[in-house]
Amino acid sequence: MKKLQWVISLIFMLAYLCVAVNIGVIQIVEHPALDAARNGFMDELKAQQIDAKYSYQNAQGDMSTLQTIAGKLAADKVDLILAIATPSAQAAAKATSTIPILITAVTDPKVAGLIKDFDKPGTNVTGTSDMNPVEKQLELIKLFQPKASRVGIIYNAGEANSVVQVELAKKAAAAMGLKLVLVTVTETSGVYQAAQSLQGRVDAVYVPTDNTVVAALESVIAFCERNRIPLIAGESESVTRGAIATIGLDYYLLGRQTGTMAIRILQGAKPEQTPIEFQKENSLVINQSAAKRMGVAIPKELLKDAVIVE
Repeated sequence: MKKLQWVISLIFMLAYLCVAVNIGVIQIVEHPALDAARNGFMDELKAQQIDAKYSYQNAQGDMSTLQTIAGKLAADKVDLILAIATPSAQAAAKATSTIPILITAVTDPKVAGLIKDFDKPGTNVTGTSDMNPVEKQLELIKLFQPKASRVGIIYNAGEANSVVQVELAKKAAAAMGLKLVLVTVTETSGVYQAAQSLQGRVDAVYVPTDNTVVAALESVIAFCERNRIPLIAGESESVTRGAIATIGLDYYLLGRQTGTMAIRILQGAKPEQTPIEFQKENSLVINQSAAKRMGVAIPKELLKDAVIVE
């Protein structure tokens, strides 16, 4: 039986090496982290010599457009859908229950209603989670600003992934004696005003992996630089753009990991039986130039093991 299964998998693999597969890619908004995940996915399939044709669609943060894109991909009967970020995954899952959906940059697919269980999804959805170490990220604030007592968090309460992270932040902040000042936005255009509303109310700012806010991160960076307060981010691409630091994952590598899973699905594995995967290692990433602009001294012991960006 095992030999037969191996032969079947080999046949599927050879077939996909010879015939191009049609992959629909749906993304909620453009920003470096999500783009990196998409590029990692495509690079992995290319590295494994999978001939794929991509239909890439970006909703630019518009939920109605997102639903339209998902419906079109389902109607086109693509071989597989790559859904990048939680709203994209929810739209794709709503549009089809038969086409395999590979998710990435989705914090908690169970809370988002995409799967029944992490080990055995039980739906046509599987992929990778970008659950980040929120508690360790908040601990960075105390390392950079020991006297900090009030931390601002800007997020979109309509994003399930962000709500999960904020709940984790509330628990961690209570244990650390930090008071959270929460500000919500519904669209990217509101991020600037949300950041300004924190004027004089916080000692530091934390931005989780919220797609709406990260798409307009420069507004938050400018606010923190003007007020000389540290900005801690939920992922490394935001540090490259101008946040001070994070302990987080690499979205490009997460995309490649998702690509590896996609190949297994294309070879015959069932999404409903394929466990959700997580990136095993997180890195401390520090932007020294950003720290200077925000008037923050970096403890020397942190630099020893950190990935440094300028």
